[in-house]
Amino acid sequence: VQDLLESGGASVQAGGSLTLACTASGRTGDASCMGWFRQVSGAEREGVATIYNGALPFYDDSVNGRFTISHDKDKNTVYLQMSGLKPADTATYYCAAGWRDFVSCRPRTFLDADYWGQGTQVTVSS
Repeated sequence: VQDLLESGGASVQAGGSLTLACTASGRTGDASCMGWFRQVSGAEREGVATIYNGALPFYDDSVNGRFTISHDKDKNTVYLQMSGLKPADTATYYCAAGWRDFVSCRPRTFLDADYWGQGTQVTVSS
């Protein structure tokens, strides 16, 4: 049983929009911190957005104003709405879950999340 299951990855053209979904099951359904990260082959994984207790979002500067993270607790699903996509957004996107406080649930500090999904590919062409 996979604790975090991502979906929604696709190939889109620059300027387009895409919504990723991450469904949590098991213990991850109670996580206080959920987040989205991305990784390009050969590079380090980087934080994109996190959400604390399903209500307080935080964004990396590179996506602020273009991406929106939300958490539907009834469905145990975290979404990442992406708009104004750029070729630089091309990566494998990973969902993460864990138990962190308000200060630690940030894109740059949640890289040590307790649970990770298997990733979904987003490709943005120019």
